[in-house]
Amino acid sequence: MQAFAQRQAVETINLLNQAIERDTGYTEAHLKLGQVYEFTRQPEQALEAYQRAIRQQPDKPSSGLAYQFVGVYLLKRGQYSQVIPYLERFSKFFAPHSAQGKRVERLLQTARFGQQAIQNPLSVKPQPLPAAVQAYPSQYFPVLTADEQTIVFTVLKPEGDEDLMTATRQAEAWSAPVSLAANINTVRNEGTPSLSADGRTLVFTACNERNGLGSCDLYITKKTGNAWSDPQNLGAVINTSGWESQPALSADGRRLYFVSDRPGGVGRRDIWCSDLGDDGEWKKPYNLKTINTPFDEASPFIHANGRTMFFASDGLVGMGGYDLFMADSTANGWSNPQNLGYPINTADDQAALFVTANGTRAYYSHEEAGDKQRSKLYVFDLPESIREKIKPVSYVKGIIADAKSKKPLNATIELIDLATNQVVTRVKSDSETGQYTAVLPSGGEYALYVQVPGYLFKSLSFDFTQKREGEALALSVPLEPIVSTDKGGPKSETLNNIFFETGRFDLAEKSRTELERLVQFLQQNPKVQVEIAGHTDDRGDAAANLELSKKRAQAVVNYLAKAGIPATRIRSAGYGETKPLVANDTDENRRLNRRIDWRIL
Repeated sequence: MQAFAQRQAVETINLLNQAIERDTGYTEAHLKLGQVYEFTRQPEQALEAYQRAIRQQPDKPSSGLAYQFVGVYLLKRGQYSQVIPYLERFSKFFAPHSAQGKRVERLLQTARFGQQAIQNPLSVKPQPLPAAVQAYPSQYFPVLTADEQTIVFTVLKPEGDEDLMTATRQAEAWSAPVSLAANINTVRNEGTPSLSADGRTLVFTACNERNGLGSCDLYITKKTGNAWSDPQNLGAVINTSGWESQPALSADGRRLYFVSDRPGGVGRRDIWCSDLGDDGEWKKPYNLKTINTPFDEASPFIHANGRTMFFASDGLVGMGGYDLFMADSTANGWSNPQNLGYPINTADDQAALFVTANGTRAYYSHEEAGDKQRSKLYVFDLPESIREKIKPVSYVKGIIADAKSKKPLNATIELIDLATNQVVTRVKSDSETGQYTAVLPSGGEYALYVQVPGYLFKSLSFDFTQKREGEALALSVPLEPIVSTDKGGPKSETLNNIFFETGRFDLAEKSRTELERLVQFLQQNPKVQVEIAGHTDDRGDAAANLELSKKRAQAVVNYLAKAGIPATRIRSAGYGETKPLVANDTDENRRLNRRIDWRIL
């Protein structure tokens, strides 16, 4: 004991072993030996010493220290079956509702969950990303665009600096990573990025910045053409004098989840959420109280469907340390988090997960123990048991340009749920390139509107009521200017979200979204006069089709008139089956020919 007090570890171990040689049943010596091995960071030797003490005096409170170490150490190693008997006996030392009793019970829950999870493994086969991408000793926190063609991640450089890097994919080959931007990476640390679906809005963490509000703050930057704007601190609404990190942007960049240790949370580090207002300012964050625990949550990721969140927690029952969970946002709040299972989760801490828009693959980083700590990027196919819980999304991407000059346009693209008339997604096209990417949810009917001041708006219709799998669409959109240089004026546009029952001319309720857009356009352009034209396919009597087309066009005009558009600015016309867009030779072509067009007079 004198040697131990003087921190003479080698001498202490030698003397304790001599004592044990004289009396192998000397339990106190085994306990003290375990403590010294703990102190000198020799866990294997500590485990053996403590296990000997437990075997000699399994029911004495003095063995509590040994039980504590053995329980925690075996759990960290994932030896769940071996640790359960120790924890069950240890739990009998305490009253069930005491603080220590609850702590041991929590360890027992972890051990039983881990044992069950290992007995029922998921089919997961992680593959490292190509060596060309893994150019640093450690790279982690990967995020990708919706099309999986661009990846951004954090690297730890040999000099200890964290920076953001990016790589792009051509076919199946990844480029070597390059610095995201010289005006983003500094000599200080930047990391944990989050990208919008189109890859043109990025939120990241920077620590100890000169214009920071706390130890670590969140910053935002936007990409135009190939240039990123100078990062802006998200301000005092989002950042505090404490710690803000690990952002997760929604696909359209209008909702932000992040981790903070600010006051008012459930635990020490909680997940918070803020929405972007129509004024372009972030609203006061709110705490995800049904997700957060009295312990720590970390690395949230919101799937492109806007409702499924993946996150790490050390407060929910798992396999030890931080496990990855998923939960869905519903009309009644967040669903109970579900552990992703083994081997996605193990006894090691799990950092973060990025799941692709179509819900088929996941990207993550994994630390590999060795001579030096290394972290690599991996991808794996999600098991069907997880995939079926994720509502996949499609995405549409392309270029928006002037139909005549081909000049790229800075357009607003809005996706509307026709059942609720609510905006699901709102994004902008790149003002230099005209490129855009918009996420298309599955399982509903949606209208997509492309608008630029001075141009006719374009409406597109997507019916995903019968589809589950996310499918990518390439769709470039030419817009017709209101004031045309052509003698014939601008071409007509089809109102793709006007709906009628077969053979009828009364407007279906889900047509309201489209009609309101047309009203809005006419209100914003008070000098414009339009013709609303009805068309049918070639089925049935030609005269009856002509009459039906006239009545359908008139129904739209009547709606506009009731909305306050002067009758002098709108007129209706019916053309029956005389002006088909395509040959009436398939059901799909006939559907295209049954339409309402509008054009500037």
